[in-house]
Amino acid sequence: MRADRSWLSGTNGRVAGAFLVALMLHLAGTLLIPGYSAPFAIRAILVLAALLAVASIGQTLVVILGGIDLSIPFVIGFANVVAAQLYGQGWNFGLVCLLVAVLALGIGALNGLISRGLNIHPLIVTLGIGMIVQGLVLLWTKGFPSGSAPQAVSSFVSIGGSVGPLPVPWLVPCLVVLTAMVVVVLARTPYGRRLYALGSNPGAAPLALIDPVRMWVATYAASAFFAAVAGVLLLGFTGSAYGDVGQPYLFQTIAAVVVGGAALVGGRGSYLGTVAGALVLTEINTLLIGLGFQPAAVQAALGLIIVLLVSLYGRERHVSTTI
Repeated sequence: MRADRSWLSGTNGRVAGAFLVALMLHLAGTLLIPGYSAPFAIRAILVLAALLAVASIGQTLVVILGGIDLSIPFVIGFANVVAAQLYGQGWNFGLVCLLVAVLALGIGALNGLISRGLNIHPLIVTLGIGMIVQGLVLLWTKGFPSGSAPQAVSSFVSIGGSVGPLPVPWLVPCLVVLTAMVVVVLARTPYGRRLYALGSNPGAAPLALIDPVRMWVATYAASAFFAAVAGVLLLGFTGSAYGDVGQPYLFQTIAAVVVGGAALVGGRGSYLGTVAGALVLTEINTLLIGLGFQPAAVQAALGLIIVLLVSLYGRERHVSTTI
């Protein structure tokens, strides 16, 4: 019980620390960059952070499980292109979204089945499956995707949008609701308890009647599903299909999870922390760009931050060794 309390207090402390860092970064930007706290700039930061947070839901789940998902950017690009292409061909957008969701669930389930069923490291499996998905999309579109998103989707994520008296697009309040739902699922449902148990002690979990293969399949399917949701939202945000739209999310989703206090060895983490991590990364990116850093320098700085954070958090002892 003492170990459990220590873990909880450590996790909550890191979540609070991540939100504090985001606030400090915003204050620094306000002091250094004119217009950094202008209403439009704040809306832009919130929308970009929300998009990253949605893409990071699945990464949070698989990291708690003790895995990793490098197929997320490829699934984002797949959903982005397929949704735009089919909608451009006259398909009903609701049917398009249903098809994309089913295909994404299948891709994720395959990731989990191969990784756990064949005991192959998920880094290799997810990267390989992701590249296959990207290749198939390129073959289908011949390298020239087309199409666009419905106006409703564009309005949903538009920086200039508003929800009644709230000066933010629908994406932001919907993310708040989604965050609450994910937090409840992780904290209050059998799935959440099994996820933490399996990530904390994979060897003992089957003794508690937890089916590891089923959990890996379900969790990776959920990861691909939320990556597909992010891909469709990005279609509305950019206005056109782009197969590489998910590439910036390759390591940003991992970084958001780690900044939020998750341990890459599994068994520890929270989605609220991931949301804080997404906000921190967005603030850093916006601050560096506002200070005049070139895109290459911004990328290098983000890479350095990721390495430092992984070296600090990813080297922790596994939870099972502290119980």
